[in-house]
Amino acid sequence: MTVEEAESGRARTGAGTGTSTGSDVPGERPVAAAAPVIGSEEVAAVVRVMRSGRVVQGPEVAAFEAEFGALVGGRHCVAVNSGTSALYAVLHCMGIGPGDEVIVPSFSFAASANAVRLVGAEPVFADIDPGSFCLDPEAVAAAVGPRTAAVMPVHLYGHPADMAGIGRVAERHGLAVVEDACQAHGATLHGRPVGTFGTAGCFSFYPTKNMHALEGGMAVTEDRELTRRLRLFRNQGMEQRYRNEVVGANLRMTDVNAAVGRVQLRRLEEWTKRRRRNAKTLDAGLRGVVVPPVAAGVEHVYHQYTVRVPGNGRADRDAFAAQLERRGVGGAVYYPVPIHRLPSFAEAAASRTWELPETERAAAEVLSLPVHPSLSDEELRRVVGAANALCGFGSGAGVRS
Repeated sequence: MTVEEAESGRARTGAGTGTSTGSDVPGERPVAAAAPVIGSEEVAAVVRVMRSGRVVQGPEVAAFEAEFGALVGGRHCVAVNSGTSALYAVLHCMGIGPGDEVIVPSFSFAASANAVRLVGAEPVFADIDPGSFCLDPEAVAAAVGPRTAAVMPVHLYGHPADMAGIGRVAERHGLAVVEDACQAHGATLHGRPVGTFGTAGCFSFYPTKNMHALEGGMAVTEDRELTRRLRLFRNQGMEQRYRNEVVGANLRMTDVNAAVGRVQLRRLEEWTKRRRRNAKTLDAGLRGVVVPPVAAGVEHVYHQYTVRVPGNGRADRDAFAAQLERRGVGGAVYYPVPIHRLPSFAEAAASRTWELPETERAAAEVLSLPVHPSLSDEELRRVVGAANALCGFGSGAGVRS
């Protein structure tokens, strides 16, 4: 759907919101926490590619790579089939594997740590800065050990991590830096785009991201040799057909995905302005919750607008979210369970004790409110009004209904 259709109420999706957005308010359409845009331009691009017969890693992919390069300071771009694949391919092509450790935040989507495990390395979890929700450089420094090969800062919710601080730690210990920028398309730190600080950066084009390609990912780097290895690895180890130089995988992006991504990329700046405008409205209007701070020099892109709900932790936050839903406002918790507590990482958790107090506190307090560019002014007023109707929440008296 288009932004215009969403604003007029002719289309709406709750996909990926984390709540059903069911409302107890008669006659009001729920405000969705996420609204992926699939408009007439995207549909036309898909049809054009399918009629061309060139549908897998062809001219559309090459054009998308070239155009995305402008967003990341002209770095080489290698398109793949997901953000996770981008992270995995970068780590693999950098030679990180069994016996290595990679420092990652536990407060992130599991893909960050999954990529580390997929190459046979071990994730080492470090705590976050409570303001940005990103890796704390001091915690990174404390986590460095003899087997540490890299650090993977996640620019969570669209707010850049402290790359100066993390960079100093990495330089001091000779570590590679792989940026997980899957939620931060177009975010900058002191004018420099995310994805350009480390050895490589990785982006996702999942449907609820700030721009999408239906699905897909992009690895970016200024290292020509790493670029070549990535291009080989994503295509079964081949540059020329049937001349396999290395053992590779099939991580190719289709031209259908690339064509959608190219349409979306052209509107990213416009949508980012809307997200920032919406965030500014929420900042000014919300009461009773802790709105997200923005660090000096940061241009936040608000993939999520994530507040903290004061009170007695997880139970109060979840009750607050449930009451918002009753008022017709969708919200989602990213992320309710830190990665180190997931069953898939239970073995690692059993082998060592993770002291991650800020991670645990964030997982118990955060709630993401609608901020997407399809929101109308009236919907923004409803978000603010519904949240403010619950003011006093966490005072011990419970949630106001």
